[in-house]
Amino acid sequence: MSVSPGDGGGAAIIAAALSFFIACAALAAEPVPRKAEACTVCHGPGGNSTNPILPSLAGQPAQFISLQLFLFREGNRKDPQMSLPASSLSNAEMNELAAYFSRQIPAAPSHKTAPENVSAGRRLAEQFHCVQCHGPALLGLQHIPRLAGQQFAYLKTQLRGFKSGTRADMDGNMTSAAQSLSDNDIEVLADYLSGLSGR
Repeated sequence: MSVSPGDGGGAAIIAAALSFFIACAALAAEPVPRKAEACTVCHGPGGNSTNPILPSLAGQPAQFISLQLFLFREGNRKDPQMSLPASSLSNAEMNELAAYFSRQIPAAPSHKTAPENVSAGRRLAEQFHCVQCHGPALLGLQHIPRLAGQQFAYLKTQLRGFKSGTRADMDGNMTSAAQSLSDNDIEVLADYLSGLSGR
């Protein structure tokens, strides 16, 4: 049977195909680990935070997530909201959570970088070697986090923490890099990073 463009059959076939692909996508949707449900209360659906002071986990390198959970569990990194829930996680649970959130798709950034900070922020990211450790697109590498599209207020807090020495730093690289950042540098850099596409 042939279908001519004018008889509506083509539209029906397209609609049927679309329904099939939607159904396949629903069947293939990844189940949310039970422990991850608690994480999404603060870190947002699929790990995409809508709270400016809490980080997005979606698309972060798995090794980075598991390392941070380990640091919270062992008390090397402290936070009133993270220390207690992490304290009871097994290594297997940390790895499961890390794998799950690393596979989630980061939402488009809601933060818009000020036009005057685009080139200035890019220059700072190169000057202070952000692109060397966090990757050319600042999407993270292994145990080093994705910065692109991260929450603006969260980035500022972490940079200030590294500068003051109050934020845990396994190898000292971030503490060292942050020492030369002025308050204005931190503002510009966080503004730039937060507006970058997290995809």
